[in-house]
Amino acid sequence: MKAKLSFQSSLARTCLGATAAAALLALSAASAAQAPAGEPIPKLNDRRPFLAPGARTSEDPVRIPMRPVAETGPELVIRGGRLFDAVSGGVRPATVVIQGNRIKAVLPPDATGWGADAKIIDAAGKTVMPGLIDMHTHVTYPDRGSPFDEQGSEGAGTLRGQRNLRYFLESGFTSVRDLNGVSNAPFLLSQWSAAGMIPAPRVFAAGWIITGTGGHATERPVIPSHGPDYAKEVDGPDAWRGMVRKAFKEGASVIKIASHFAPDEVRAAIEEAHLLGLKVTCDCETIYTEMAVDAGIDMIEHPLPRSDAAIAKMAKKKIAAVPTLQVYQNLLDRAGGFYGSTSRRFTMTSQGNFDEFKKMKAAGIIMGVGTDTIGDASLMVPNSYIAELKWFVRGGYSVTDALKAGTIVNARLLDMGDELGTIEPGKLADIIIVGGRPDENLDDLAKVEQVIKDGQWLIVNGELATPRHVSTPLVKPSPPADVK
Repeated sequence: MKAKLSFQSSLARTCLGATAAAALLALSAASAAQAPAGEPIPKLNDRRPFLAPGARTSEDPVRIPMRPVAETGPELVIRGGRLFDAVSGGVRPATVVIQGNRIKAVLPPDATGWGADAKIIDAAGKTVMPGLIDMHTHVTYPDRGSPFDEQGSEGAGTLRGQRNLRYFLESGFTSVRDLNGVSNAPFLLSQWSAAGMIPAPRVFAAGWIITGTGGHATERPVIPSHGPDYAKEVDGPDAWRGMVRKAFKEGASVIKIASHFAPDEVRAAIEEAHLLGLKVTCDCETIYTEMAVDAGIDMIEHPLPRSDAAIAKMAKKKIAAVPTLQVYQNLLDRAGGFYGSTSRRFTMTSQGNFDEFKKMKAAGIIMGVGTDTIGDASLMVPNSYIAELKWFVRGGYSVTDALKAGTIVNARLLDMGDELGTIEPGKLADIIIVGGRPDENLDDLAKVEQVIKDGQWLIVNGELATPRHVSTPLVKPSPPADVK
């Protein structure tokens, strides 16, 4: 058994031809059949059953217990709007009341009874809906304005990230899943956003890509954004397991892996992440997609080629997909194809990418909405997201189902469906007000006027409104009264 696994590992790290690929798949099936009894792949370790009902935790999939906090202060009331129900897809007139960082009530449109000090938002004729969620971003990546010698800088990446997160917030995004960036910058942004120290969406950060030596985002020629500051090359199942633990320690709320890898490596990474209570998503293609599916992966990113058998397994195992069609369309429009990469050894076309999407849709695979905004693509927010939703509609989704994918479906894929994605009493107050009817016309999503994130009214009439700093008082008056 050990000899076979060793051979698989070495084979997976070579340039695979058709014969080698067939051999690897055969060996993978053989090793799975001979796996020792009593060693099933662990399911996601959900900590919630061990918490008291209503217990306060960190607002991320890690669910760290936190001290209770009373929801106090003036209420924020949204009146006169048409409320989009992200579960049913329906729209109805309603009044939404927020207190602290949570939704206190959803009332009839003519309701009254809140405190005299409540702040009132008039949403007459506008659509009130859950904040948008982007399932695939890279907010700290360099763009054309980034000096080459600063592209690997954690500080510069953090500043870029803060700027890009503002663009997302202005555009109605109250959560983003960041699937790798420079050094610890994504974790820092996640922590500062969670603490309310910067105006930004929630950041569910992977931190970095984990891949085998020479895998995706590490290929030669090595440049800062395709090197050790952005991706971690590890070999062997113990090293993969260790890198998952390191990401968890730094603050990851999701793990991202990428081909290439061997069957024992991908299995070890997924097992460890699931033991820690984190989902795993994969940037992988061809035979690696099926290997990740067999190992119990939670999601597959991108429309990269995979076999019909892999799609069938994804459907059977309820493994989700985040297709990111528009970012590859941008690439095709600009460069005509994906060239010069050892992790993209296949032909890419618009039709081929869309065919993958349609196959997954036909198979019943749950799909979330992500843009893969990277570099200058961060400047395209929200145009790239609206275009992605239009791909969903072209592929058979209704407009309302596309909006549901961008809200409640994405929230569930984040393992945050009990806190985000819908406007319901008790949930976190992440709400946007749109000047139009995006449930009828997706282009109206470009008309976001108000954004409430975590109960804070941060975008007011389309512009950032950061609450003023409250100065901390001195312990005693200065100068002291007895100083002459």
